[in-house]
Amino acid sequence: MLKAVQFGAGMIGRGFLAQLFTESGYEVVFSDVVDDVVSLLNERRSYPIEIVGDGAMTVNISNVRAVHGSDKYAVAREIADASLLCTAVGVNALKYVAAPIAMGIKLRADAGITDPLNIIICENLLHASDVLRGYILAALPAEYEEYARKHIGLVESVVSRMVPPLTDEQMAKDPLMVVVEAYKKLPVDRRGFIGEIPNIVGFEPYDNFNAYVERKLFTHNLGHAVAAYVGFVRGHEYIYQVIADPDTLQIVKAAMAETGEALIKRHNFDPRVHQAHIDDLLRRFSNVALGDTVARVGKDPIRKLGPNDRLVGGAKVALQYGVTPVNVCTGIAAGLKFAVPDDSAAMKIQAMIAEHGIDYVLKSVSDIDSESKLYELIHQQMRIIG
Repeated sequence: MLKAVQFGAGMIGRGFLAQLFTESGYEVVFSDVVDDVVSLLNERRSYPIEIVGDGAMTVNISNVRAVHGSDKYAVAREIADASLLCTAVGVNALKYVAAPIAMGIKLRADAGITDPLNIIICENLLHASDVLRGYILAALPAEYEEYARKHIGLVESVVSRMVPPLTDEQMAKDPLMVVVEAYKKLPVDRRGFIGEIPNIVGFEPYDNFNAYVERKLFTHNLGHAVAAYVGFVRGHEYIYQVIADPDTLQIVKAAMAETGEALIKRHNFDPRVHQAHIDDLLRRFSNVALGDTVARVGKDPIRKLGPNDRLVGGAKVALQYGVTPVNVCTGIAAGLKFAVPDDSAAMKIQAMIAEHGIDYVLKSVSDIDSESKLYELIHQQMRIIG
């Protein structure tokens, strides 16, 4: 049987990727460092996914097991005869999976295995393939570098399935359960594969992959962030409430339309297809059963208000293509008011504003100069939202 080694048995690993792989006929071997998760996966060899909203059902994910990520040699032995690898560990943990991957590559080379091994990288990181390649080569003996370059593919992807954290009640019901939406498409970079692209449910290979990275960041991520920040200012607790409110929905739709106009020009997207994508996202945002909160979606505004991230980056792309991003700037202005007490980044921004003022935050967090058009638009929207 084909085997996929899945680094990360968290919400995305269990709740999205393992479903794609098992439905495609693969055994899935998770590598994770959470003791209870590893033990339960090996004890049960299966777990449920609850799909909520449209297409609601419970899907049983079987033919799975796990190895503890701290046992690098055990992980490497699984890699030695794997058909596919995948990471969903978070940007900060990516460097830690490089050592067992390098060990596994060495075992494959020593065994004379010439079948390609492609690594699907499911991390929220620009140029993720270059980053992971650097980590792997640093951990790999120099004499194996040529083998790695010939036989190991590094494939970036865009994860869009929404998988909110479990409630305490859900965790008590089953610690391995994951609640997800039905959407299960995974755009992947066709150019990253070595050899034939594996036939995996949900895979959508693209040559112009960067266009789909930007579509995710400046449409899905941007729309979600605008909904969270404007929703917070308007007193909403859940994202579905933001979408159900005609006033806040209009701001979210208009913001996505602003970046959409720019992306259509930038990447030659079909306008009808792109609008259908926006409409589908808004439908997915409105999924009451997901229970996704404004606080979770807006979390870490220091990152989300960064100079090249979803909001400021999206506003810059809009301006570059002659679109005035008024509603995106409404989202940025609302993000500056996002004061969720248990969000340390949000409270840090509030402390910076209290001590130094809005302009200091715009410069230090978002790198927005006081002479820029964005500065003017954001201040304008700050006055409007109050």
